Amino acid sequence: MKLFSNFFTVGFATLLSRLLGFVRDLLLAAFVGTGPVADAFLVAFRLPNLFRRLFAEGAFNAAFVPLFARSLEEGEDEKNPDKASNFASDILAVFLFTLLLLTALAEIATPMFVSILAPGFMDDTAKFDLAVWLTRITFPYLLCMSLIAMLSGMLNTFGHFRAAAYGPILLNVIMVGVLAVIGMRGFGDTPISGFWLAWGVFTAGFVQLGVLYWAFRRTGFNLRLKRPRLTKSVKRLLSLGIPGVIAGGITQLNILVGTIIASTQDSAVSFLYYADRLYQFPLGIVGIAMGVVLLPVLSRHIRRDELQIASDTQNRAMELALALTMPAAMALFLIPDDVIRLMFERGNFSASDTLATGAALAAYAWGLPAFVLIKVFSPGYFAREDTKTPMYFAGVSVAVNVAFSLALFPLFQHVGIAIATSLAGWTNACCLGFVLWKRGHFLPDDRLYRRTPRLVLATLLTGVWIYFGADWLNPLLTNATFVQKFLGMAIIGSVSLALFGLVCQITGVFNALTIATRIRRRSKG
Repeated sequence: MKLFSNFFTVGFATLLSRLLGFVRDLLLAAFVGTGPVADAFLVAFRLPNLFRRLFAEGAFNAAFVPLFARSLEEGEDEKNPDKASNFASDILAVFLFTLLLLTALAEIATPMFVSILAPGFMDDTAKFDLAVWLTRITFPYLLCMSLIAMLSGMLNTFGHFRAAAYGPILLNVIMVGVLAVIGMRGFGDTPISGFWLAWGVFTAGFVQLGVLYWAFRRTGFNLRLKRPRLTKSVKRLLSLGIPGVIAGGITQLNILVGTIIASTQDSAVSFLYYADRLYQFPLGIVGIAMGVVLLPVLSRHIRRDELQIASDTQNRAMELALALTMPAAMALFLIPDDVIRLMFERGNFSASDTLATGAALAAYAWGLPAFVLIKVFSPGYFAREDTKTPMYFAGVSVAVNVAFSLALFPLFQHVGIAIATSLAGWTNACCLGFVLWKRGHFLPDDRLYRRTPRLVLATLLTGVWIYFGADWLNPLLTNATFVQKFLGMAIIGSVSLALFGLVCQITGVFNALTIATRIRRRSKG
């Protein structure tokens, strides 16, 4: 199925990006640690990322991709001989103008943004001022990534997933280079490191934009820069996009609330960041890749009234997402400290930092399947040009997140924020899935009903091995060299993968011989 081919293209590229991201975070932990400079940089980087997710990746693509797919399907007409090109050019003009205006305002009002995002920094003038300057340097990253989101949406609609998928690798390559300089020069936990990191983000944004624009030009699609006007197509995008922006804003409020509360605890922003990076690894490979591929595929099938094919596609997507996510969630929940110890505990990242970050990682882990399911269910709404329903459910989830964050932080500090995030994720996923099923837009088939309990069984048996295997291999995982820790984790991971695959084979979740045959045929083709 083309879905799986495209998914693995995006997933593999995301895997490479995440692996480089781990190298980046490993170096960040070792050279900069969890002190005030790390906190200031992470807040500065989070602000443009917050707006990027709000205006670009989530809300924009959810509204733009189905409309762009429709303009391509409808083709040319007498009144508008170049319909798709005019539509995309009109959107680009308004989008670019809005981004430039937002960037200018943000550069002026940066102190206000930082005081809202990290009020705890205001007690430390040096830390607050550093965060302001770093934010001003990193904020143009939003402009670049937003334009990249539009180009990626068009490339994905054309069925060209590779260039958009491999683009994010450039950020990590540049940041690894910057951190290597910081390590060699011995800048450590000083403001100089913060400025180097901020300029690295700035540079990476424009490099990514340049590379993706070059790939887009090769499609031959005519995209023109025009004067911004509120055309009919722009108004339609706004009518669909505004609920998406609100939904994205509500969702990002979860992150904002967590950062605001965490800023009142020393190093909590860093603890949550490193934990978030680890649980984002499987989420990025599976959930984000699945969402990227599903939206244009479902949009095309629904536009052609191929509803059965659309339903089958979503069933297989959910099946694949669960199979690739549940074992990872189990491992991160059972042995979070061992994972953190292997990845980050060296240099300026201490054993106490490992315990604090590991506790947050375990709290994030059990919410991982929910965040992947959100990526599977959401395209079912967006492909039907329904951005309002996800907005309502996002509002419910943020209410859950805010309530539990405020309630649990006094008891569990930063770990309470991670618990609240997972609760909010499950709330959102359940609402999305139930209403999609209620409307008849997602009908689980017999194959999904048969395989899901078997996947749960395979995950539980794998979890038993992980728990006792980590205890058996404890000498390799603690108080050991990096090579020994890596060897111990490699044994746990390889045996877990083999056990999960064996149980799935025995229970009939999949047939290894059939998969091998398909891979052989594809490689020959």
